[in-house]
Amino acid sequence: MYPRILVPVDGSEASRCGLAEAIRLAAPERSTLVLLHVVDLPPASPHGTDGVGREQLMALLARRARETLDSAVDQARAGGVPHETVLVESTGAPACEAIVDHAVLQGCALIAMGSHGRRGMRRLAMGSDAEQVVRRATVPVLVAKPQPQPV
Repeated sequence: MYPRILVPVDGSEASRCGLAEAIRLAAPERSTLVLLHVVDLPPASPHGTDGVGREQLMALLARRARETLDSAVDQARAGGVPHETVLVESTGAPACEAIVDHAVLQGCALIAMGSHGRRGMRRLAMGSDAEQVVRRATVPVLVAKPQPQPV
C-alpha cells in the first residue's frame, strides 16, 4: 500500500509514537521506512569568532543527531522493517519544509509522524510542525499522539 514511508524523528515521545505507528503499517507490507532527522544549525556569526564554541556545538548536534537516528534504527530493526536514514542540516528553515521536501525527494507515499498535541497559547507560541506538514504535503500524512499519562 505504501512502499516507502517517511518518518521524521527527533527523539521525543511524540516522535517515537509516530515511528511505532509507521512500523505497524510497514511490517505486514515490508514497506521501507525513511527515517529523517533535521538538525537546526545555528547561523554563523557575522562578527567572526575563534570558532571553538561553534565547533563544540556542531559536534554536540552531530552526536545527538546520530543518537536520535540510531535509536530510530533500533526501533525499526526490532519491528523487522526495512529502513534508511537521512540526516538534513538546516539553518533557520522550519523542519516542516525539510519533511515535505524529503517525502518527494525520497519517493515516499506517506508521511508518518508524531505530534505533541499542544493547544491554546502553547501551540500559538511554539507552532506545530505536524500541522504545517499536513497543510503542505502532497502525500497522505498520518499523525500519532502519545497517550496522556495518568496523574
